[in-house]
Amino acid sequence: VARGYARNYLVPKGMAVKATAGIAAQSEAMQRKRVRQASEERADAEAIAGQLTGAVLTATAKASDEGRLYGSVGSAEVATALVEQLGVTVVQQQVEGEVAKDIGTHEFTVHLHPEVTVPVTIEVTAED
Repeated sequence: VARGYARNYLVPKGMAVKATAGIAAQSEAMQRKRVRQASEERADAEAIAGQLTGAVLTATAKASDEGRLYGSVGSAEVATALVEQLGVTVVQQQVEGEVAKDIGTHEFTVHLHPEVTVPVTIEVTAED
């Protein structure tokens, strides 16, 4: 960066600081902290994935005699079922899959971390 641009614009606005040994050490410490936090988040996501592996959720919905649902079971219902049945908190945006429009077994994918995804099975039954 040009010296004048740094001196007159970047430094006064707090967008840049002068490179010193102290600043370099501080930057390295922040980088190590970010790496440690990222590995902890991934480990937590993998622990939750282990809890979800092989789990079968259940959902009930109104259905016709032929087995077609009057509504559908989608990502919001799967997220709710995960919270209620397994105690795993996820948001609707983390759940991906085709909307279930009939009774039976359906597969959804839960994205717990950018590097950790787990398939979830949900059994949809007719409401009495």
